[in-house]
Amino acid sequence: MITQDSIEALKARLDLVDVIGSYIELKKAGANYKAPCPFHDEKSPSFVVSPSKQIYHCFGCGAGGDSIKFVMEYEKLNYPEALEKLADSYNFSLTYTDNKHNKPRSQLMNKINEWYQKLLISRPTAVSYIKKRGIYESSVEKFGIGYAPDSSSTINYIKSLLFNMSEAVEMGIIGYDGERNFARFIERITFPIHSANGSLVGFGGRTISGHQAKYVNSPETALFNKSRLLYAYHHAKQSLHKTKEIIITEGYLDVIMLHQAGFTNAVATLGTALTAEHLPLLRKGEPKIIMAYDGDKAGRVAALKASKLLSASGFNGGVVIFGQDLDPADMVNNGNIEELANMFRSPKPFIEFVLEELISLYDLSNPKAKESCMLDAISYLKTLSPLLQEVYKSFLASRLGLNPSFIKLRQKTNLNSPILQKNSFKDIWELSLIKTTLEHPEFIEQILDVIDPSILQFHSQEFSLAISGHTNEPIIMAIAIDDSIKALKDDDALKAELIIFLTKHYERELKKINIQNSMSFEEKAFFIRKFRGKIAKLKRGQLVSFKE
Repeated sequence: MITQDSIEALKARLDLVDVIGSYIELKKAGANYKAPCPFHDEKSPSFVVSPSKQIYHCFGCGAGGDSIKFVMEYEKLNYPEALEKLADSYNFSLTYTDNKHNKPRSQLMNKINEWYQKLLISRPTAVSYIKKRGIYESSVEKFGIGYAPDSSSTINYIKSLLFNMSEAVEMGIIGYDGERNFARFIERITFPIHSANGSLVGFGGRTISGHQAKYVNSPETALFNKSRLLYAYHHAKQSLHKTKEIIITEGYLDVIMLHQAGFTNAVATLGTALTAEHLPLLRKGEPKIIMAYDGDKAGRVAALKASKLLSASGFNGGVVIFGQDLDPADMVNNGNIEELANMFRSPKPFIEFVLEELISLYDLSNPKAKESCMLDAISYLKTLSPLLQEVYKSFLASRLGLNPSFIKLRQKTNLNSPILQKNSFKDIWELSLIKTTLEHPEFIEQILDVIDPSILQFHSQEFSLAISGHTNEPIIMAIAIDDSIKALKDDDALKAELIIFLTKHYERELKKINIQNSMSFEEKAFFIRKFRGKIAKLKRGQLVSFKE
């Protein structure tokens, strides 16, 4: 049993806005925060979180309580399980009346981290790499940079501490392949990764021995979810709340060097693209988002996807693209601090960046390619608010050399009559998908694995609003109350419909590749193989990830 003194000490450590904000997206509303209630379906936000009183209450369904009650209800945990979940997240050691339970779960992770840091100074190759990249000793200490040795040394060290190997496997420090244990990080410089509140939850590792994988991260664990974490956020959060800006980069070294140069509001994604799961964290403090990405093809693709997501979700900010031979870390190391500051002061706005990147993919001298480009751009614009659609309609038309009358974005909808009367069969399918997300939010994650809002042809804006929880928008309420639109009821029906839709989508993408003249033969061949492979899997009854 957990002691009462321990429970009260944990409660004193918790911040309700931080706890709930790690699960759902909260928006400032005066002195409080509001959101659509996660415990019942509702059309307008009635779920209120009070930072001063440290309680939440839903005026719709009556749900309410403190941080522990929220985790119990949201995670479907009992009281002791919720306490242990929160204690793990906040690096807090609970005390039990039964002494055998009193060894904290987090102790092994912290011990390994301390050991990695001590090993760094005894490895000349690692120290040489750190110095070559221009990292100061103070930064090594601030970010806890270390070194992971060979596998057997790590395993022997854990055994010397008398820890159980199963605990090391559970924390992602050790792996198990069914026959043997092995260290997850071998001959790598290590970068400890923390949660937003500063608890150590995993590691990133950079090889210095020529391993094929340059960077690796901890595997997914109960505490480590790379799609919800941002490297160094716990260091950056005070600065980003003060400056109302956050700089998102692609790598650990970029962040470390930017902090070293005074840009202490810099963070990085963890070897993955920015995802919708990052948005609740980014929404905190409502900062301007600056995406600082490399200018190579992978960097531009990642910046394009992130800009689509952020602009559709209403974030303010823009993109800074670096030359192909430089990144933020290199610029700091070369002393180009003022140039960096100027770049961050004038990023390319998200919407302009997306439209210009989309246009760059097509040969506009080819009428068919220009038409495909226009349709792709219109599909993106439909994810934005009506006002922004109207503003950027002229921007798109001028870039394409067209009369704005060609850019047809919104159809007038009579909310007093069934929506389906004005739509084709394709519209019906998309509206059905949207209603499915409204009535069955448990399907959203499965849908987003295979569909991006931009690939919907007619209702991408409504889909973006629905998955972002904007259920108080008039068009979303109209869909919700229209009985002629039927939601899909189960996994099998959803999968079958997704396969049909995605097959048609990738067949269209395949046709587009054939008319693009801006691609090399090798690039065309790659995408043709890629889309044919996806179509083949779909026809075999397999859903394919949109990120593949």
